[in-house]
Amino acid sequence: MVIKIAEPDTNDTAQHWHQHPIFELAFRPFFLLAAFSSALSLALWILLLNGHMLIGHSGLSPHVWHAHEMLIGFGTTVAVGFILTAVQTWTGQPSIKGKALAALVALWCLTRIAFYINTAESAVLATILQGLWWLAVVIIYSKLVFAAQNRRNYIFIALLSVMGLVNLLILGGDLTANSGLALHLSRAMVLLFTIMMALVGGRVIPFFTVRGAQTAPIECPAWINRLVGPLAIATTAAFIASYFVNTYQLVPLSLMLLGLFHLLRLAYWRSINTLKVPLLWSLHISYLLMALGLIALGASYYLTSLSFSNALHIITIGAIGLMIFAMMSRVSLGHTGRTLIIKPIISIAFILLVAATLIRTFLPLADALLAWNLSAGLWIITSLIFLAVYLPILSSKRQS
Repeated sequence: MVIKIAEPDTNDTAQHWHQHPIFELAFRPFFLLAAFSSALSLALWILLLNGHMLIGHSGLSPHVWHAHEMLIGFGTTVAVGFILTAVQTWTGQPSIKGKALAALVALWCLTRIAFYINTAESAVLATILQGLWWLAVVIIYSKLVFAAQNRRNYIFIALLSVMGLVNLLILGGDLTANSGLALHLSRAMVLLFTIMMALVGGRVIPFFTVRGAQTAPIECPAWINRLVGPLAIATTAAFIASYFVNTYQLVPLSLMLLGLFHLLRLAYWRSINTLKVPLLWSLHISYLLMALGLIALGASYYLTSLSFSNALHIITIGAIGLMIFAMMSRVSLGHTGRTLIIKPIISIAFILLVAATLIRTFLPLADALLAWNLSAGLWIITSLIFLAVYLPILSSKRQS
């Protein structure tokens, strides 16, 4: 099944602010805001690590704030922008746009501002606003898929709802002085992202590969596709439970098994044929890094030389980050009526993210602060490159 995003042609001159192209579909504002937010929050985080506190410190604790703004301010923002756009094609129902989309964007912006102020009062306000944003997203999406009885995509209702709930539990835990639980659930959120990557990537990467690399149809054994989802859900549930009960060897072994399943799935996707197409190899590498990251997470339970945090960043930077920037680049071109050929500098941006992954994973063994500074710097450069290239595209009318 193909995931497509269609955007209505709009040739008439916009007469009102809410008719501006930026509010045509959700991917336009949320892709741009997410890229900007990730650059800004990482810059503030690195300044903090180097002794310069530019945000409040009486709200969220620093590590939870960093995790939250990258996973929610960046990651789920892009995911929601994509899903609220894709649902229009999945259902044949018009998705959110115009004034309603502007209101959702304004709610997102107010939430981010409150988190950036990060006082005790603003963090509580931000938590309430974040909850309202999640509620609006789930209602908007659910209304469309239920109206069309689009059962195949009901799964995103559950996934978005669980992600929203975990997000609020992270915030509630940290604001009630339970930072340990908040950090644990932040790591669980990363695993929830891998479920979304497996779901969306499993649908689109083989399809894009066949079309873009001109290969024969890709046929992954059905049993792999049937098992990878339940295994991912069970692994995530076991990880969450491990904070409360002793799960013994279940979590590390299931993490490594899940990673191996993803590697097996990827082996059928003809990755070698994508090396000349940046919009393809970036997706394949991100999926590979997700699989390797899961294996590394499991191995970190046994290897003193591999910390859980370093292994986790294989997924957050190399898997989530690279897949998001690759998908944003593709969607921003294809669904504004442009040819799916990226500028060379975007290919460089993809390479920078891979380099950031390697630096953040291995350099901390020698110099942790240098690793953090370099990897964050490369991410910020990637975000700025994306904004420079795609701001004119996402803020202008669809080409015929």
